[in-house]
Amino acid sequence: MSYANHAGKPIDIAVFGASGFTGRLVAEYLAERHPPDGAITWAMVGRSADKLAAVRDEIGAPAETPLLIADAADPASLKAVAAQAKVVLTTVGPYQLYGEPLVKICAETGTDYVDLCGEPAWMRQMIDAYEGAAKASGARIVFSCGFDSIPFDLGVFYLQEQAKARLGAPLGTIDCRVRQMKGGFSGGTAASLGATMAAAAKDPSILALLKSPFALAPGFEGPKQDPGAKPRYDEALGSWLTSFIMAPINTKNVHRSNFLAGHPYGADFQYSEMMMTGPGAEGEAAAAHVAASNPLAAKDAPKPGEGPSKEERESGLYDILFLGSGAAGSLTACVKGDKDPGYGSTSKMISEAALCLVDAPLATSGGIWTPAPALGAALIERLEANAGLSFTLE
Repeated sequence: MSYANHAGKPIDIAVFGASGFTGRLVAEYLAERHPPDGAITWAMVGRSADKLAAVRDEIGAPAETPLLIADAADPASLKAVAAQAKVVLTTVGPYQLYGEPLVKICAETGTDYVDLCGEPAWMRQMIDAYEGAAKASGARIVFSCGFDSIPFDLGVFYLQEQAKARLGAPLGTIDCRVRQMKGGFSGGTAASLGATMAAAAKDPSILALLKSPFALAPGFEGPKQDPGAKPRYDEALGSWLTSFIMAPINTKNVHRSNFLAGHPYGADFQYSEMMMTGPGAEGEAAAAHVAASNPLAAKDAPKPGEGPSKEERESGLYDILFLGSGAAGSLTACVKGDKDPGYGSTSKMISEAALCLVDAPLATSGGIWTPAPALGAALIERLEANAGLSFTLE
């Protein structure tokens, strides 16, 4: 299946930020998965030809890999990339500082787009400003295609699909519990949080968006949700629970997915996210420590462009439970990833999201999307086949 906005474009995927830490991992993954004689063509995009060439050689990408020069501050250079690429994959953040020109150009030119954004106030601003243009041009703009929020958004989607098939009805409540996570968050995530806090300090309306679980569902306000902010003990799980730092973005994306799809989970759908810290006094102490700390604001938090070693990425993992209940019964699902969440797994997830837009027969029309309604089962299939994720019932 082909799309009008893909016709005549020589490059399937343009990786913007390919000389940065996460962009380099994306390029490395594409080089391994798609050699130059294959069906997929991809390019490395950045500000410096010398840096791009050095990264290309270091990761073992073919010498003929296209290198495109573009700068977030130079719209003409971004337009030139969009003119050549079916999908622009961007790792250049914080997006609220550097992302708008590229979203604008892709929305206006009908160029598909994926990013790693976990900045909900900026995302809402982009929805308000450019969703109309994206719908008109056919551009499929898909935010949050990394650890925030693919495992969570698609985990809910998977469990709801299973519920429809097995119970005949969706689940009115899903509680997400991060059972295990080894590996850190990315430097880009830390920088994005800092930029968001700085913006909120200047503009009180941003704080209101950050607090609302329905901030990415314009014109819709659902029922009060469990904020999952305070430590508590869960008898059924036999574990203490505490706040999960990604919950404020993931919950907004899950509710936007429900909103975009016409509320298949129900207009009164309840969703919460918390982290499990274990039983007993040790679990209680860990829960209290997590609730009182912010790992992204720590002095040793990674800077943009920094990240863990290959060994650390390879030894990382995550294991996420989704506990669903409704009038027709209950179901539990599990999503697992075999690499550290912030880098190893994220780089594969966003790559597969971009590949999904290139060659999967999706019915997705133009607009600003979340992963589940845009890519759905096709992306789950890719992630399980290629990216080390699993989606199963427990």
